[in-house]
Amino acid sequence: MSLTQNSSDGITHRFVDVGGFEMHIAEAGPVGAGQLVVLLHGFPECWYSWRHQLTALAAAGYHVVAPDQRGYARTGPQGGQDDYTMLHLVGDIIGLIDALGADQAVVAGHDWGAPVAWSTALLRPDRVKGVIGLSVGYLPRGSEPPVETLRAVYTDGFYICYFQAPGVADAELSRDPRDTFRRLLVAASGDGMVGGIPVVPEGGGFLDLCPEPA
Repeated sequence: MSLTQNSSDGITHRFVDVGGFEMHIAEAGPVGAGQLVVLLHGFPECWYSWRHQLTALAAAGYHVVAPDQRGYARTGPQGGQDDYTMLHLVGDIIGLIDALGADQAVVAGHDWGAPVAWSTALLRPDRVKGVIGLSVGYLPRGSEPPVETLRAVYTDGFYICYFQAPGVADAELSRDPRDTFRRLLVAASGDGMVGGIPVVPEGGGFLDLCPEPA
């Protein structure tokens, strides 16, 4: 473990070995005392999504940690696409709980973090004291692969389906990262995306759904 920085709001930052790579975490509250709470961000976010909850939970006496998950922000990419299965993501959270010296944690997830939170509770109920899903409700395993179901309901243009084509979304979103994040984060906030349901227009790209903010 290596300490990187402290901040005036009581949130500290460090890197923790979760079993094969260093995960960046933001941390607040009594370390080694109090119930551990792990907060899992969504896409395309990072620990910063939880900045208000970190301080509030710490003030209530919890030891609270918000990691940058595998592939995000200061944790960064790990391996190739086969290294991002749900088993990998759950393993990261269990590795984090281990690294923090806790037997159990309450795990909360928002957006893409919600399925990671549920799956951690389902696969390792011995390590999860409570589970919270925000913005995305729990869905049990279906009879069809999820991407096939999304294609059938929303067409190939649905953004998750659009992301499946190797290199296509990568090229679009990496062309100008500042523009990508400015437009996407504003669109995903209270202002919403063009059309409501994120279906990429034929011949267009994902950022066509994200208007340039004023």
